[in-house]
Formats: sequence, structure tokens, C-alpha cells
Amino acid sequence: MTRFRQVNSNFTSGEISDDLLGRGDLVAYQNGATKMQNLFIFPTGGVTRRDGLEYIDTVNGNGRLIPFEFNTQQTYLLVLTSNQIDVYLNDTKITTLASPWPENDISQVAWTQSADTLLLTHPDYYPKTLVRNNLGQFVLDDWNFFADENVSFQPFYKFANSSVTITPSALSGTVTLTASSAVFSPLHAGTRLQIGGKQVEITSYNSPTVVSVITVEDLISTDATIDWFEQAYSPVRGYPISVAFHQDRLVIGGSRDLPNRLWFSKSGDLFNFDLGTGLDDESIEFAILSDQVNAIRGIFSGRHLQVFTSGAEWMVTGTPLTPNTVQLNRQTRVGSVIDRYVPPVTVDGATIFVAENGQEIREFLYTDIEQAYTAVDLALASRHIPIDIIDQDYDQYRRLIFAVRADGKLATMTFYRAERVRAWTLQETQGHVHSISVVGENAYLLVERNEKFFIEKFNQNIFLDSALEFESAVPKVTWLGLDHLEGLSVSILADGILLDNLITVVNGEVTLPDPALKVQVGLSYSHILEPLPLAMTEASAGRKTRLIESIFRVKDTQSLTLDIGQGLKEVNLKRFNQDNILDEPPEKISGDISVRSLGWLQDATKSYWRIEQNLPYQFTLLSTSDEIKIND
Repeated sequence: MTRFRQVNSNFTSGEISDDLLGRGDLVAYQNGATKMQNLFIFPTGGVTRRDGLEYIDTVNGNGRLIPFEFNTQQTYLLVLTSNQIDVYLNDTKITTLASPWPENDISQVAWTQSADTLLLTHPDYYPKTLVRNNLGQFVLDDWNFFADENVSFQPFYKFANSSVTITPSALSGTVTLTASSAVFSPLHAGTRLQIGGKQVEITSYNSPTVVSVITVEDLISTDATIDWFEQAYSPVRGYPISVAFHQDRLVIGGSRDLPNRLWFSKSGDLFNFDLGTGLDDESIEFAILSDQVNAIRGIFSGRHLQVFTSGAEWMVTGTPLTPNTVQLNRQTRVGSVIDRYVPPVTVDGATIFVAENGQEIREFLYTDIEQAYTAVDLALASRHIPIDIIDQDYDQYRRLIFAVRADGKLATMTFYRAERVRAWTLQETQGHVHSISVVGENAYLLVERNEKFFIEKFNQNIFLDSALEFESAVPKVTWLGLDHLEGLSVSILADGILLDNLITVVNGEVTLPDPALKVQVGLSYSHILEPLPLAMTEASAGRKTRLIESIFRVKDTQSLTLDIGQGLKEVNLKRFNQDNILDEPPEKISGDISVRSLGWLQDATKSYWRIEQNLPYQFTLLSTSDEIKIND
């Protein structure tokens, strides 16, 4: 019989799709696993039980989380729910603002930030600015386009056929405008038109061909003219879809009725869209025209202005960007999600975006060799994990890309491009995750549990979900403040020791069997690690194999529950006293743990061992080594 030792020195390929079970020649197979759940993967290769989720607050419904980072010392979390915005600083709500977006429309809200101002857009609502003023107060207001003597320098566009004419009844004052075709609706009241370069404001709708206006500027002629335009954003035509700042200009990417158009403000004058005579600092406007629909879904300011549309990705160049130097070039044909706004995020110079099918996360990266962008699929070997993505963000401190799935699970990818680390794993909790936002060093989730919506954040010192930690100067048995877990059965760590039985929260409190000084109360979760089966080789093909011994190299690990063919059993890590009674927190163990096994493996597509543990204790695995016997 043949014996050999198989060493897994790292897990930097993450959980691998079972489509690759026959590809033992791939590096991804050598460094991957069959199952990884509720584990964070280090860029260096080890895995650790994921951080628990600390309960922060209860909110009034489903919505979205948005970061607002004023500076490195003052980072805010914005919680958008039905018609309101809650602002949190240091996990405390400091103010609530009324907003125009009901719950069903929040998914299409896009945003960008510059210093103390956050711009928010939605194709069906007038765009908003959220400003943190000098007093530290937050104010939500409408966009104000630059105006001079009541002349507004906002974008204008002729939506009607180019041959449609307008005939004014007079040159100034209250004027009646008559169109040669039906172009007006009641929603035009309050909007502006440009006629021969002069502005008027509609005061009333009379019919599909007639409106009354007040002149902002005296008109030039009462003759019928095709030289007329209406404001590009209005209740009639919709509002901006996406927005960004680029080269000292405000860039608007698409609107509801002009989804493939880009507008650039004047340089240094962010709300001035005066096209002027095409001077270098004046506004720029053009449409993305090609052989397919290019509804803009997001824009991102990176090395170039990157434009993500429903069918392709584009690069806007110009050094500097002026009406004469601007160029638009299509780079790749992937497309972005269209039913909601999923923000692109930047990682190590690359832009990460979710593909139109929602099943792929792509890396949009400029290559100097090709002088162009590529859009590499980051989950080619783990396609089963990032599916139906509805939100994403990047945690640069943990080097994790968080991707929220429509089914409420959270996919994470440890991403370290310089070392070619792309390791996917799945995070699950007793609830439904709806949104993710990384604010400073903290990653926040909006989680639905038991028909309630909570803000929770990952906390490396918490070992349960939706958890709170309490301390008392004197030991006590009754602990209050758990209203958010009312009626649920919770796990409790009392002075670092896990209670044997779950305890139900009643009237927002729990009662322990024995008094304690410090407790953690929350919902349990299990981490799972199952290695890939033995790669098929000439020596092993068609033969029975068995595991003789596995060595697990752990670090600061308090508990290891393992199945090597005889069911899950807890490995003794010297955590019990001589009477085998747990009377103090488990000891942290670092080093090699050897476990021997018996029995032949009948199915070569199955793993030799499986780690599965719901005990709320630290677990970190650096590498494994398996001694295998092949039946000759």
C-alpha cells in the first residue's frame, strides 16, 4: 500500500465550485476548500471564525446603508429607510431627517461625496444634497443649479422631434406658447424652456400644444422656431441616475429619459452647466452612442472617468478634460446591474463592479501594456457564491469585499491583487442581510430578524450575532436591555463560559442560573471548513483511500470540533480541569493538533474531514497536513 502526505499550506482560493472537482492540476484546487462558511480568510492564507455581529440599533424598516466620511476622525453611518435618513456617529443616532424616497425606491438611490457634501440621485426624484454644516448639523436640500439674474445654467435638451416648432404670442411678460405638435403635459408647470437661447418658465398647462409662461429673459421673435429646449431634469423627464466628481467637474451620468447621456459641469463651478462657446473650462455634454443600448448605471472617477452601462464599460479621457480634448472609448462588453444601484468600489487601483446578470463580480483594471481596461471575472472558480448580488462594499482593513445576496446571505472575498489572492466564502446568520456599508474601520449590516430591522457591525471581540456585551461591578443573574431579541432563544457567554442551555428573552431580559460579572448575549452561528477531496492522480484513480492522520496547525484557538468519519466530536484542547468540568474560559492553544482516523473512504469525491462548530469561541487554522493511504 502507498502512503503519502498531502499538505494544505493555505486557503487563498477559498471555497471552490464542485465543477472543478476533476481539476486537481489547478492552483485554485490546491489552495481551496469544498465548504467554507462563517470564516474570514487571511490574505496570508489562514482562516478564522468570523467576527460576531454587535447590535447597534433598531430601525423602522428595510432600506440601505451609506457611509459619510467627513474626515478620518469623523465618520458617519447614514441609514436610509422609508422617507427618512438616520445619521449615526460612533454607533449613536444623532439626528433624523425627512427624505423623499419610500422603501420600494431606495434601491435606486445613488450617491457621491466631496468633503462635507453628499450628493444623492434617483431617476424619479429631484436630486438632493446632504450637507454637514459648520455647526456639525446635517441638512438635506434640493440641488441648486447656478443662476445669474434668475437665468438657470442647468442642462437643457429638446425631447420633441427636431422639426417641432414653438410660436410665442409676445416677447415679454406673460406669454402663450403654441407648439406644432403635442409636446406638453400638466407636469410641465414650473419647468423652464429655452427659446432662441432665452429662458421662460411655464406657469400653467393649457393643452398638449399650449402653455402659458412668464419670461425670465425677453424673447427675440414671435415667429415659429425649432430652436427651443426644455430643462433636462424635471417631473416630466425624470432626474439624474448617477453622479461623480472628476477633474474638478461634477459629472452626471444619465437620467430617466436620457439614460445614455453624460453632462460635465464647468471646471471649478460644480453646478454650472453652461455650454457657452466651448472654451476649455466650460461645460461638456454628449451621448454614448453605439451598436447596443448603453443606459448608464454608474460612473466612477479613477485613473480615467469610468462609465458603467447596461451593456458595456467605457473610458472618458482628456488631459485636462475640455470640450476639445474629451474622448469616449468603449473598453469591455459586460454590463452592470440595471434593477438597482450597486456602487462600484475601488481596490488597489482596480474598480470592482457587479455584472448585469448579478452573478459575476468583475475587476475593471487599466493595463499599461494594452493601454486599455480589462474586466476579469473574480469568481470564476467560485461562481456559486456571488449570486444575485444587491449591494457591495470593500473593507480595506480586513481586505474583504462584502457582497450582499438577494437571499440574505453575505458573500465575502479576501482580495489581495498583488499576491493573486481571490478567496470566496459565505457568511450566514439567523436572519436576512439587506445592505452593507464600511465606515472607517467598521463594517455595518442592515439585518432583518424576526420581522425587525437592525443595524449590526462586525466586532472581533463579539462571538455571537445581534449580540450585546454587559459588565457589572458585582455579580448578578438578571441582565436587561435585550428588547431587540424578545422571544428568541439566545446563547450566553457568562464570564467567558458558554452556558449549556439556550435562554429565552422575556420582557427584554434574561436570567442566568448563576451570577456573573460579564456576559455576552446573542444568537449562535456555526463555522464550517471542509477540504477538497484528494485530487485524482494515476496512483489514486479507481482505488480506495483512507485518512491515517491529520495535523491541524492552529493559533489562539479555544475550541475545535471535528468529524473524521465518526461524526462531529470536540477535540480535547486541554480546556477542562482535572474533573472534566468547565469552570473557566477555554485556554487559547497555538501549535499542531494531531488526530488519527480509521476506515476506508468509499466515495472519492468526499472530503476526509470536516470542521463544524457553533461554540462561540476563537478558532484560527493556519494549515493542515493529511497522511493518506492508497489501496494498491
